Amino acid sequence: MLDYGIGNLRSAQKGLQFVGADAQLTSDKKLIAEAQAVVLPGVGNFGACMTALREAGLEDSVHEAINSGRPFLGICVGMQMLFERSEESPGVAGLGVVAGEIRWLPAGVQRPQMQWNRLNIKKQDDLFAGLSENPWMYFVHSLSAVAHDQSVVAATCSYGSELLAAIRLRNIFATQFHPEKSATEGLRILESFVNSCAVVATSK
Repeated sequence: MLDYGIGNLRSAQKGLQFVGADAQLTSDKKLIAEAQAVVLPGVGNFGACMTALREAGLEDSVHEAINSGRPFLGICVGMQMLFERSEESPGVAGLGVVAGEIRWLPAGVQRPQMQWNRLNIKKQDDLFAGLSENPWMYFVHSLSAVAHDQSVVAATCSYGSELLAAIRLRNIFATQFHPEKSATEGLRILESFVNSCAVVATSK
């Protein structure tokens, strides 16, 4: 897990450890390069997170991890950072891995959405294995991603309009919700991610 000095990133680490992962929170580029998988968590402001990631010298580590084909998981603002830009922080470039931008939640809804909400799974994915039909997940966010290519949308939720809740792009899986705070079903997603890491490692 990338430690770039922003907010409380340990809840995701604890969730991964709970399902059996040797999850380390680190800014050590060598450890990141050697890891079987990489997790980009994020909380708070898009611009602050991007600035902190760059000041920690870890932007290249993100791109190297993704380009290597290793399993990559983004959580909350960690998912938003994968996009090109955000209305929250004009002028601050995102990682640009996913074409699209982050926009404020629609008018008429409370910001942030800080509640449990049901997922509408758009395409089957190994990380959704074993979940109920419309599983409940826990969200805390004031902005939502808009992908230019709808084929990357793995799940949505309804909150004023249909919002992007999870993406899948090659080896990247990322969620707007917090799987580590989403009880049994959220932990099942983390467990499936950990299992996918073991499969990739075995195949090499």
